[in-house]
Amino acid sequence: MQVKKMGIAVALGLGLGLGLGLGLPAAQATVIGTMTRAQPVTEARIDTLAATERATWRDYLARSRALMERDKAALAAERKSGAAPAEEQARLHGDSGMPLKQPPAWYASPEARHVADNIVSFQTPAGGWGKNVNRTGHLRRKGEHYAPIDDDPSGGVILAAKGWNYVGTIDNDATTTELAFLARVVTAVPGAAGDAGNPYRKAFDRGVNYLLDAQYPNGGFPQVYPLQGGYHDAVTYNDNAFAQVADLLAAVAARQGDYAFVAPELAARARAAHERAIRVLVASQIRVNGQLTGWCQQHDALTLAPVGARNFEPVALSSSETSRLLTLLMRLPQPSPDIVAAIDAGAAWLKRVAVYDVAWTAKGENGRFLEARPGAGPMWARMYDIGTMKPIFGDRDGTIHTDVNELSKERRDGYGWYGTGPASALAAYAKWAEKRTAASR
Repeated sequence: MQVKKMGIAVALGLGLGLGLGLGLPAAQATVIGTMTRAQPVTEARIDTLAATERATWRDYLARSRALMERDKAALAAERKSGAAPAEEQARLHGDSGMPLKQPPAWYASPEARHVADNIVSFQTPAGGWGKNVNRTGHLRRKGEHYAPIDDDPSGGVILAAKGWNYVGTIDNDATTTELAFLARVVTAVPGAAGDAGNPYRKAFDRGVNYLLDAQYPNGGFPQVYPLQGGYHDAVTYNDNAFAQVADLLAAVAARQGDYAFVAPELAARARAAHERAIRVLVASQIRVNGQLTGWCQQHDALTLAPVGARNFEPVALSSSETSRLLTLLMRLPQPSPDIVAAIDAGAAWLKRVAVYDVAWTAKGENGRFLEARPGAGPMWARMYDIGTMKPIFGDRDGTIHTDVNELSKERRDGYGWYGTGPASALAAYAKWAEKRTAASR
């Protein structure tokens, strides 16, 4: 796919070569600010909304809090009789154990049914699942935490037996992958699809209802539900969480293939939720000087303004998330004029900010670096400053930089600051636009 060379040549402007012996000018410090995290959903913030919106949001917040208390009470009741069991089945890295591309017959096998049994056993009372768990492990034991692990800033594993983190989440493919796997098992296991009492189908229905409950009144989805607070409450496009939920809702609504067993009433609710999701996606697209561009990794749940998340994820336009969201919109069979405008503008923005004449090196003894390489590209920075449209980068200490080479080695190596993924979205856009042009003749 050819991308017209209209993007950003950053080789000299970002001071590349600082300490690298590349013969480029030394750079001044390029810290341009510090991280400000997203605000949680609270009663005080809801009170700032229009009077017509407040009651719905208050009901949502109250329901979320009640569900969290119910989840906690259920676990506490199980643990009354003794100590919590060890949670050795969880691991942060590695395969999830939920393959989605096996032959259909495999999903009726003992191996697949064991994975499905694990999924059913770890479903939270609210209906969701935790993240980063290998589902080929043992079934949940009485008193065992529903979501036993959390991210460790050092890259390891935290057992969260006493904490309450990501207990029901769409982060890192969680919940959507469990539901997609269960749908395949329900379809493959003889009699399961037509049996509303089948444990796999019941877990699937509860999981879809969990997503419907989690959806905000404006159509967005938080990263964690019941709400955990902090940046987890933001509408989360990061790592394709929102897009995967929207795709799953569309599949449930269609009632075809692996989802043909879905009850009409549940399909109708999924269809309505999908439509609300598309509306909030279009509404949250960032305008700069009156011009539509792309999306941030997170948007405020109440205002839809772009917001930051972790210390190294500042407010910024994100090329990766924008690419995936454009793909989501381009799949719609009959896009409205505002959706077409969103797609056209998002694609134009990606073309505008493509980076040339530099390369993102492989990991070495001193970590990854951006280096001058005339003729290279296109590639894209993960994040762009909304005002300048120049690449920006965050570090663990919350500082925001314009030179990726200034970051700590851990952050340079531990995050996808540059990539070529948007090229695929632009190739799909070219075909999408061509079809629309042909259809209009």
